[in-house]
Amino acid sequence: MEPGQWSSEQSDALCEYFFKGMSYAEIGRQINARFGTAYTRNAVVGRAKRLGLAISGRVASPSIVPSLPGEPRLLAKPRVAIPGLNLPPPSALQPAKPVKLRCVGVQPRLLTLLELEHWDCRYPYGGEKDGEKVAFCGHPRQSGSSYCAPHAHLTAGPGAASGRTAGAVVLRLVSAG
Repeated sequence: MEPGQWSSEQSDALCEYFFKGMSYAEIGRQINARFGTAYTRNAVVGRAKRLGLAISGRVASPSIVPSLPGEPRLLAKPRVAIPGLNLPPPSALQPAKPVKLRCVGVQPRLLTLLELEHWDCRYPYGGEKDGEKVAFCGHPRQSGSSYCAPHAHLTAGPGAASGRTAGAVVLRLVSAG
């Protein structure tokens, strides 16, 4: 790699090749052959940036650089959409509506906070809207939990421990083979 000292002739050659539409790698090869240097493509890109040949901090490809007066203008080929590209439908990009959790098969007693006893399930119902009263399930709660068994499973989510400990398992031999 060449030290960071570019001569004015090398910088002029870089500008000349750049405005001819050559790639940075090709510019580096031409400068190295012409001046006996060993500049890499990245060194050429860095020098082009310092010379102001880049647009808004990004390296401009030679096809979008404005041509000098009297020179033919280089145009980039238009990009074509890839047929059969698997894009999600527009509805997939919309935010999902919140899902209201409920327990099927549980008919809550809808007790107020003052009516709850020590052994009652404390799963809340209501209170989503301003001024709406909150009531509680009120069914007998599971030991070690504030909720009845169905609500304990609902709040624990998939794969979570339900709070119950496994009891002793009794195995019985049915037949001897």
